[in-house]
Amino acid sequence: MKQRKVPLRKDIVTGEMAPKKQLVRVVRNQDQEVSIDPTGKQSGRGAYISLDVKVAEKAKHEKTFDRVFGVKIDDQFYDDLIAYVDHQQARKELFDND
Repeated sequence: MKQRKVPLRKDIVTGEMAPKKQLVRVVRNQDQEVSIDPTGKQSGRGAYISLDVKVAEKAKHEKTFDRVFGVKIDDQFYDDLIAYVDHQQARKELFDND
């Protein structure tokens, strides 16, 4: 059976390439609103970040998404992102026993 190609995306904080399933997409829509895209299918400009709390905290410290999307983003978004990444990381540790 033919092996499927694993889609890779670049983490904008670390600059490393990783499988898409190990990253979370953040999207800026036409109204310049930035949000977390858990489905990976929302329309707009997207950027990816690793499912790692330290990376999310580094993004908050460096205001990475402000720079990438060219808009001023509230600290509350970064706090929500850190909480989301922490939750997803915990889920992965619980349910990925492969």
